Amino acid sequence: MCCGASREQHLTRKKQELATMSGKPILHYFDGRGRMEPIRWLLAAAGVEFEEKFMKTREDLQKLRNDGDLMFQQVPLVEIDGMKLVQTKAIMNYIAMKYNLYGKDMKERALIDMYSEGVADLNDMVISYPYLPPAEKEASLANLKDKARNRYFPAFEKVLKSHGQDYLVGNKLSKADVSLVQVIYHTEELDSSVMANFPLLKALRTRVSNLPTVKKFLQPGSKRKPSEDEKRIEEIKKIFS
Repeated sequence: MCCGASREQHLTRKKQELATMSGKPILHYFDGRGRMEPIRWLLAAAGVEFEEKFMKTREDLQKLRNDGDLMFQQVPLVEIDGMKLVQTKAIMNYIAMKYNLYGKDMKERALIDMYSEGVADLNDMVISYPYLPPAEKEASLANLKDKARNRYFPAFEKVLKSHGQDYLVGNKLSKADVSLVQVIYHTEELDSSVMANFPLLKALRTRVSNLPTVKKFLQPGSKRKPSEDEKRIEEIKKIFS
């Protein structure tokens, strides 16, 4: 077992070295969705290959902290273009700017940021749901579905209806579209009927899902993460305990 573990660590190091040499971003997080999943979606939509280095123990997280890689002692951490970036919004803004998913001017970027922040508010509810105590889940899910149906999805449906274009801003794919489609998928996992009254959002989801880069990411075997089951949740909790 010891030799096997050492061999696995050696292979992981070699893989990370190759990723660095090839210029691939390296994502440091646990093997689950959390706050890294929107980043994975955005990189995938941009057609960018990336490597992942998973924290499996509390010691793995502590090592990142001790090495000075986590400015605020928190993950996600993404190594890209010689930088070690933390904070989800900063990471996504950099990726969006680098890969032309951030509008053509300041006004478009302001709208993209505004829409992305709305998506992030809903996404925070979605990603925290699996980790709630059983006694809190029913009320939390009811609140989540209410906010999705009556606050967030109607707002985005209205945006699409107002200009009749294929995407939220500038009739061009942006990080706002990718983030929204990601949270639509994850909300539908909790309630398959949640999108029943939003035909334009359904069309957006289909449009983005059919983009070759996203379509590839949605296939089995990709780096897209499944919803955390109870076993995975317990493993993740131990990392941060």
